[in-house]
Parts: sequence; C-alpha cells; structure tokens
Amino acid sequence: MPEQHTEFLDPSTALDVLKSYPRKDGLSAADLMDSRVHGGLTYNDFLLLPGKIDFPASDVVTETRITRNVSLKTPFMSSPMDTVTEAPMAIALALLGGVGVIHHNQSPEAQAAMVRAVKRHENGFITDPVVLSPSHLVEDVLDIKARLGFCGIPITDTGSLGGRLVGIVTARDIQFRDPQTPLRDVMTISLVTAPLGITLLEANDILRDSKKGKLPIVDSQGNLISLLARSDLLKNQSYPLASKKADSKQLYAAAAVGTRPADRERLALLVGAGLDIVVLDSSQGNSVFQIDMVRWIKTTYPSLEVIAGNVVTREQAASLIAAGADALRVGMGSGSICITQEVMAVGRPQATAVYAVAEFASKFGVPIIADGGIGNVGHIVKALALGAGAVMMGGLLAGTEEAPGEYFYHEGKRVKAYRGMGSLEAMEQGTAKKAAVRGKYPSSNKDKTVENAATSRYFSESSAVKVAQGVSGDVQDKGSVKAFLPYLYIGVQHSLQDIGVKSIAALQKEVRTGNVRFELRTASAQVEGGVHGLNS
Repeated sequence: MPEQHTEFLDPSTALDVLKSYPRKDGLSAADLMDSRVHGGLTYNDFLLLPGKIDFPASDVVTETRITRNVSLKTPFMSSPMDTVTEAPMAIALALLGGVGVIHHNQSPEAQAAMVRAVKRHENGFITDPVVLSPSHLVEDVLDIKARLGFCGIPITDTGSLGGRLVGIVTARDIQFRDPQTPLRDVMTISLVTAPLGITLLEANDILRDSKKGKLPIVDSQGNLISLLARSDLLKNQSYPLASKKADSKQLYAAAAVGTRPADRERLALLVGAGLDIVVLDSSQGNSVFQIDMVRWIKTTYPSLEVIAGNVVTREQAASLIAAGADALRVGMGSGSICITQEVMAVGRPQATAVYAVAEFASKFGVPIIADGGIGNVGHIVKALALGAGAVMMGGLLAGTEEAPGEYFYHEGKRVKAYRGMGSLEAMEQGTAKKAAVRGKYPSSNKDKTVENAATSRYFSESSAVKVAQGVSGDVQDKGSVKAFLPYLYIGVQHSLQDIGVKSIAALQKEVRTGNVRFELRTASAQVEGGVHGLNS
C-alpha cells in the first residue's frame, strides 16, 4: 500500500488558525435560549463549555446582589417553606454568607419572634440590649436564657437602657442559685466599661484584652448606652462571609408574607422585630393584590427591601418592577415537590424562565432569584450564568439539622418530612381536619375562612375544595447546613474556575458578550454525563 503524506499546519499557528473560524465553539446564551428553536429548557438540558484556567479556585469571588441594595458574599437563599426555614436555618445561612427566608405558615407573633432571634444572634454595638434591675430575680435570667439563648445581662438602677449601670449578671453568677434570689445578691459589680463615642474596632480591642464576656458602653454619667459581646468577636472570626448590615453589624433577616389585608398587620410586627427583607409569597406574582402590596410597602416602609414574585415571563416582571419591587423571584412549578405545571397547565421550564426574566430585569437594575429546580452545584452555576443573582433552595436544604421537624426512620433511612406549600397537608395547617359536608359536596362558607400561608399563596382561601399544587414526602438526612453549605460554596468556586471566570459578575458579563459558551444536551448526552456503566 503506497505511503500517504499528509501536510499539517505549523503548531505554532494554532491560535491564529482558531481566529479564522467564523464563530466560537458552542452556542451563545441567546442562541441556546431561543425558545422558538429549542423550546423551553431546564438546567439539565444544557452545559457550559470550559474556558481557560489561570488562577486557583480560592480566588473566585461569589459576592452577588440579591436586591437593589443588598449584596451577599454567597448566592444562597433558603425557601420560605414550613419544612425548610425557621430561625435556626435563617441564622445558619446568614452566618455562612446567604439569607434564609422565614416562612409565614404560622402566627405573626411566632414569625416575629424568629426574626428577632436572627437579629439578636450577632451584633456590633447592641443598641437595644435586654436589661434588668437589681430587684429582678435569678428566675428572670433563666427565662431569658430559655427564650433568647443568652444570659449575660447588664443591670441598671431603673431596669432599662439609659439607667445607671450598677452591675452585670453572667451564667456563672446564677449557677447553683435559688431562682427566687434577687439579682443584687449575685450580680458582678466590678466592671470593665468603655466610653460613649468609642469606635467598634477600639471596643473590640478592650473586650479582647479584658477577657470579659460583655463590654457595656456608658456615657459620662455612667448610664448604659449599648453593649458589645465577646461571642460576636468569635462569630466574626468563625464566619468571615456572614451576611450583615454594614451599620449595625447584625445579620440580615428576611421573612415572607402574603398579599392579603391581614399581612399588612403581620408585616408591621416583622418590621418592629428588625426585618430587613420581605418576600411576597405567591405562586403567581402578577396580580393586583401583589402590585398594590408592593406599592403600599414602598410607601409605608421605604427602607425595607421587597422581593416580589413569583414570575416566569417578561410581562409579569414588568408589572412588579413598575410597582417598585427591589428584586424578583423566578419560578413556577419547577420545584421537586411542586406540581403546578402538571395540575394547572401553567408555568415555564426553569432555565428559560430565569434567562428571559433576568435579561429584562437587568435593564432596570433589578436582580432576580432563581427559585426552584436546584438539585446540585451544577444547577446553581447554570442559574447564575443565565443571570440570577442568587438561587433559592428548598429540597436541597430540607433534611438538614437546621430544617424544622424531627428525624424519623423510613425504609431504614434517617429522614425528615418535606412538603410543598401547595400540598394539602400545608393547606390544612391550622384548620379543622374535616370540612362540614352538606349533601354531596363540601359547603363554601367564607365567614369561616382561616388565614393560611399555603392557601393564600395559591389564591384558594375561600375554595370549598382544595386543589393540591404540591406533594408531601421525606428527604434523607444531610447533616448540618454548616457543613453542607461550604460544600456548595467550594463547588461553585471550582465550577467558575473551570469556566475561566473569577467572579459571578465576570461570569454574567462574559455570558452577555458571548465569550462564555453553551452546548445543548440530547437525552443520550444527559445519560453519558451521569453515572453509568457500573455493576454496583
């Protein structure tokens, strides 16, 4: 057989030859997300193509905006579901750089107490500390310990802030003491204090050097003005990414409310407890109820950040942006326990929804939050690449120690309950177990309607028959979110390193300019990309 000679190009010209191609490898985001060509896409329907690595993953910055005025160090939020987010989850996420949104399928007072717990967990100068008088009893301190989780309490002559500081009570002062003992008999009176006007940095130095647990700040007459806690110094060291307000150094607190008249009273309690961000919780955000609510909140509480939604189209987004929303939640029927798309025939595949709404909202400086469909690190990165400022997770965080509920065993696995807010179980919370029946069908009695977050979210408070848009189940134990979230964080860093960008902002810029490329996945490609070919 005659020998064939093939002429090859000079390897040193490879980069020049690459430039001769009419377009870059892969698809731009605009081409990928053209629904007239590809239909609606989910996160599993595409991949990002790799870029060039010239930096370590630890250099990747994940800071991002979740509203017009709030930035986080990580793009993680937890969903306002009653099996996902209460105070423990909200505190843990805030310490780790995200934000947890406290659900409202509970009484306004209970929800406000959770907001208050988040705000009190970490502080700079504590300007509203719990204060007692010498005549209070040890049992009062024990009660505060049980309710709020701390017992280092300043004592003033009046028992209130602004009174003359006369002592402080700590955990050791009340150990082995009769609960009826007056605090004047147990309080520490040898105090280290700092003068009014001292900077936070200077106060931290005094607290560190004094080896005390609390540092009272007093004016020239010895009256208590504020307080600084050693535990907050330790938290600053342990949680450098913590989501905190710049002025108060308190953790960001977010909570959900509905759009009914009673929710205005609920919101007043939450704002009084220190709420920073309110999420208007509705499966379909483009309603006159929500538009009116956004306008009312921005007029009544102008400094409160409002996240509106949910939306999946530009038209929905436009109504809420015009009303004054500071951010939008995007998603309808994409959650693992949500069946809205199947039952109601309404919704949109999540990746397409995120891209369409983010592209539109970015023109007005309004961030969007990808809510639903997040099952792994890859889904998080895809949502960010399509323009999301953050992802909101439900099922991914359910089953962690900080999620509400008790563990139990199911088929040999340790699990926690997880349910959609559109499930019948969530809709029935706080109502009688059985509806009164007259004749063949349940009777509709609007006077007996019970306020319930699940029913108001799906506009079904007065419906005689509830139509489920979610399901209930259980999820396997994932351990503590304080171990799980760092895994997600490092995973995002490594993913952005593979793409060749050093930050979320850079990722989204490169996507817009067409430098970060995508590839559509066939069904076979999805099988290839998953675990396959193993015997066991």
